[in-house]
Amino acid sequence: MAILAESHNCRCKCLANKVTFLVDGAAYFEAVADMIDRAQETILIAAWDIDSRMKLLPEKGPDTHPQDLGHLLNSKAKQTPGLRVYILNWDFPMLYLREREWLPIFNLGWKTHHRIFYHLDDQHPIGASQHQKFVVIDNQVAFCGGLDLTNSRWDTPQHRLNEPRRTNPDGDPYDPFHDIQMMVNGEAAESLSQLFMDRWKRATGDSIDLTGNDSADLWPKNLTPDLENVEVAISLTLPAYKGREEVREVERLYKAAIASARESVYIENQYLTSIEIAGALEGSLSREQGPEIVIILPRKSSGWLEQSTMDALRSRILKRLEEADGHHRFRVFYPCLDDGGTALYVHSKLMIVDDRLLIIGSANLSNRSMGLDSECNLAIEANDGDKTSAAIISLRNRLLAEHLGSSPDRISEALSGERRVIPLVDSFISSGRGLKDLEYQESVPIDAAAMVEDPQLLDPEAPIEFDRMMDRFVRFDTRQNRIQPVVTITGALIILFLLAATWYWTPVSDWVDPEYLTRWADRIRSHPMSFPITLAAYVAAGFLMVPVILLVGVTALVFGPFWGGAYAWGGCLVSALVGFWAGSVLGKRPVRKLAGRHLNRMSRRMSSQGLLAVVMLRNVPVAPFGLVNLIAGASKMKFKNYLFGTALGTLPGVVLISILADRLVYAIKNPSWINSLIPAVLLAVLVVGNWWMTKRLTKR
Repeated sequence: MAILAESHNCRCKCLANKVTFLVDGAAYFEAVADMIDRAQETILIAAWDIDSRMKLLPEKGPDTHPQDLGHLLNSKAKQTPGLRVYILNWDFPMLYLREREWLPIFNLGWKTHHRIFYHLDDQHPIGASQHQKFVVIDNQVAFCGGLDLTNSRWDTPQHRLNEPRRTNPDGDPYDPFHDIQMMVNGEAAESLSQLFMDRWKRATGDSIDLTGNDSADLWPKNLTPDLENVEVAISLTLPAYKGREEVREVERLYKAAIASARESVYIENQYLTSIEIAGALEGSLSREQGPEIVIILPRKSSGWLEQSTMDALRSRILKRLEEADGHHRFRVFYPCLDDGGTALYVHSKLMIVDDRLLIIGSANLSNRSMGLDSECNLAIEANDGDKTSAAIISLRNRLLAEHLGSSPDRISEALSGERRVIPLVDSFISSGRGLKDLEYQESVPIDAAAMVEDPQLLDPEAPIEFDRMMDRFVRFDTRQNRIQPVVTITGALIILFLLAATWYWTPVSDWVDPEYLTRWADRIRSHPMSFPITLAAYVAAGFLMVPVILLVGVTALVFGPFWGGAYAWGGCLVSALVGFWAGSVLGKRPVRKLAGRHLNRMSRRMSSQGLLAVVMLRNVPVAPFGLVNLIAGASKMKFKNYLFGTALGTLPGVVLISILADRLVYAIKNPSWINSLIPAVLLAVLVVGNWWMTKRLTKR
């Protein structure tokens, strides 16, 4: 009985004339670089993360190939008339800022050729991510899997301990890294192109026109396919959002695959926290006759926060599965490298069931990958006999050989009889490279899961109820975003929650006590350069799109309501003037890339309505303060209208927020109902006034 079923656990089954499995970043990045060189019409990149500084071919010198992705795409666009490059990157939260490229829109948008289009995709529920990772070249060849075109991903299957090429853009070394990508052509590539175009339309409101492609076969001559003329299924996870129905094809496929297994289930994944997948594995283990289940995981997640949350949830799952393993068919390993102590970080998302089914994609075995994040997996089912089955088993043996420090032929020979994978792994146990049992009961920094009654708060599988409730009242409309104030308020609540979590789980609470803050504020107030420093901070914050309401509140807390309000008003004016100048220098094209089409209409409104438009926009949060500055400069509006409009429009808000911040602190220090009532009234005035101005602006 077939496992793959269209409209149930996969969107479609498409013919691929050629399929290749690319194991580890070196093979994938080399193939991508080759295909970029061959591109003539379009390059489509859907990413969770992308870094213009990453080196696709670190082993080659600058004389033979552009050293980084940004230069490669830019030089290719210049050299190839008509080539268009579309990059759709997740609009990630500030939590990830430290590990990502600073201002990617500058290196992939403003500094690149005008036929390179870069957009941050924020069309997802609160707390979700755009996690799909695929690239399509000329609508003919596509890559899909767990690898992004970003830093700290390149590595070879040897995973050498001292690999000089394994460094990030800052030159710092990173740990060995393992992942897998599938390369396909034909109808499968065309379907991934359509998926990208659908996402681009939803994210930007613009359509991509892919003209007919009559060019020669783009498949590299030096890349031998692992399979030819085979059906490839595409399975998605898409959360319910703005009128779009929920899609859980990936979850259904994983569950159907596990239920169908007769002899073996081989899994490599970054996480194992999904309740539904754990239930499917538990059901398989409880059967009298069933498959052996081998799971390869990283020893620990990256970073103390993930170790405290995802690893803690993983421990619960593994304990549950171990208790269900009454027939001793279940083992969990992590790869250990040549020194016997360094663990290989497993980032792949792969499942192989018997010799029948292969799944490679972006979806982790986590709750959020089953229903909250966007995901894309490719799957191949052996329906045509020995050829496809042999290729699936060959890939599994190749991966085992890599982890065990052996050769695929030796692994294949050892597994040619009835011998199963678990005894094979045990026979390779040594003090060096190999697969070691994952001690899931090892302590983690903090078991955050134990603090939370519902683990899905740490690893949710669906949009939070508030976000889903808003979908009942809002229809997706690329022309006007009427829920921006709601999103802003909700975002603020999430930020407050994250700050509270940081306070509770990190040493920050030891630093932030009233006496410490008082001394800190006194030092700032008494500094002779406090005023120019404040102005400079407002200018920098404007370019970083920091909410101006937050800046005003902090300024009032430090300098008091009178001087704080004056400093904040001056900071807003200086930031507005510098932003206006920057927008006039940059011009409309780079500002359009940053603002998007729906915000560019503000340019026409400000040019035509002048002073009144600026006053109203300064009172209504339709766009970040810094973004309005850039748009005003690019729109070439009259400087006099802009200056006076900003001065008049920001003054009421600055005064109210400064007083509100002062009264709020006073109420905390001197709690009483009357002291609490004053900031509540001020907050109500601020909210109602904003609502009234928004209503008036919408009518006009």
